[in-house]
Amino acid sequence: MKTVGIVACSNGQKAEFINQNEELINYLQSIGSKVVLSNCIYEKNGFFSGTAKERAGELMKMFNNTDVEEIYDISGGDLANQILDELDYTEIKKSKAIFWGYSDLTTVINAIFSQTGKCSVLYQVKHLVCGKFTEKQRYRFENRKELFNPSFIMVQGQSMEGIVVGGNIRCFLKLAGTKYFPDLKNKLLLLEAYRGKVPQMTTCLAQLKQMGAFEQIKGIILGTFTEMEENNCVPDIVTLVKEFAGGEIPIAKTQDIGHGSDSKAIIIGERLIIKS
Repeated sequence: MKTVGIVACSNGQKAEFINQNEELINYLQSIGSKVVLSNCIYEKNGFFSGTAKERAGELMKMFNNTDVEEIYDISGGDLANQILDELDYTEIKKSKAIFWGYSDLTTVINAIFSQTGKCSVLYQVKHLVCGKFTEKQRYRFENRKELFNPSFIMVQGQSMEGIVVGGNIRCFLKLAGTKYFPDLKNKLLLLEAYRGKVPQMTTCLAQLKQMGAFEQIKGIILGTFTEMEENNCVPDIVTLVKEFAGGEIPIAKTQDIGHGSDSKAIIIGERLIIKS
């Protein structure tokens, strides 16, 4: 029997999600998993499910539990980077457990990689119980080859190869100027976003350019930019990224990575080859 953990390192879950989360637990148990729960999942003090130290401590319990193979963070929001100073990266590196999360958990995923070299999974397991594609997502989750098989289209250049870093663009930039920001040299930079139109993406891309990011990386992977795409923003995200990154760097686009309930998973910290 596989043992998995459920945590919430970002904003605490609202009470209205209790039934949804119970459905997730029941599903995981139905496919043969033993589920271990964090004590910091639901809101206790405003948006917080616990202090930074408490939330980090619950995550470390998962990493230190020799039975736990995968840790699923079901949260999102704004608060995840608060726990970074409270984590024991030496123990995380030794642990066999793999962390899964998305959106604001981009901060934790990239911190784990920068401090340990360890891979994590950019994916929200609540897709298994909410949204229009739960049956498809459950099939993928149980057949991992399907889950980790996003489709890409090269929109600039012919190919790219490198280790993937990044995730949600807003949350990734929270790590700028900290020791948790990954080394971008020769990496593939994955960027996606939920909220934000042209002005918000412009300011994020300007910051990346001013940091020298586009001079270091080997390629850019663009996931979904939900609000921009829903509103058919002009310029679109591909045009905007080309403006900041230039005409030489390879760029790939995928509709399979991002905040959509149909999204697949991608491994941050793993080497990836994309060809046209």
